[in-house]
Amino acid sequence: MNLLAHREHGAGSPLVFLHGNPTSSRLWRNVMPSLPGRRLAPDLIGMGDSPKPAIEYSFDDHARHLDAWFDALELDDVVLVGHDWGGALAADWASRHPGRVRGLAFTEAVLKPMTWEEFPPEGAAVFRAIKTPGVGEAMIADFFGGLPAEYREPYTSEDSYAPLLRWARSLPLGGEPAPVVARIEAFGRWLASTPAVPKLLITFEPGFGTMLTPSMIDRCAREFAALEVVHHPVVAGHHTPEDQPELIAKTLARWLADVVAGAAVRRELEADVGR
Repeated sequence: MNLLAHREHGAGSPLVFLHGNPTSSRLWRNVMPSLPGRRLAPDLIGMGDSPKPAIEYSFDDHARHLDAWFDALELDDVVLVGHDWGGALAADWASRHPGRVRGLAFTEAVLKPMTWEEFPPEGAAVFRAIKTPGVGEAMIADFFGGLPAEYREPYTSEDSYAPLLRWARSLPLGGEPAPVVARIEAFGRWLASTPAVPKLLITFEPGFGTMLTPSMIDRCAREFAALEVVHHPVVAGHHTPEDQPELIAKTLARWLADVVAGAAVRRELEADVGR
């Protein structure tokens, strides 16, 4: 299996940053430097500098390549930070490797299936069109042309847009696509039943393309165990690590020091008592 490309800084306990669509590990370039530990950010398969094999680029494909990357680097006791589909992949990996996870943090992440009515109205028409065969292909090509040059560079032909289109069509709306909905529901049950694993959701005032509505944030807060929601009253669009990297880094640093470290100490004390 092709190993994912990644960027890495520092040493110590691993802090893994997962990007979504249509970005790459570059998304985290202004968040990672000021945080402690061994910081790693892979490029998902088919994206950034990672290999671009002729596969379907399903959620399962991405998860399998991430599994191989985590195993090859022998990453354990991990804190995961996810944006967009990176949040879904982080929760999915954690739910399947619970003994290797120390905490999870999310911002503008895909964490729950949505009805079309729950999705922001301005986005619903766009995604209905993207999910339409023939229409979506043309839309992705046009959209791709508007990306910053740094994100366009790894893609050399329309065929290489395949991961971007598949991710867009995978957004769990109205019960479809069913395999993706099933995976999200599965890791949702895990998120709801793991009070010993600290979780963080960083939110902002809605900006361009914001995906998480107040009702969706409330659902996550009600249903996910040990979830802390930190809201910053400043505007950020969907790509929050591009718009507000300093606030994300500061929030993560505080959470890592106060919450994640405290949970680790509590687990050690409980283990000592049980011996």
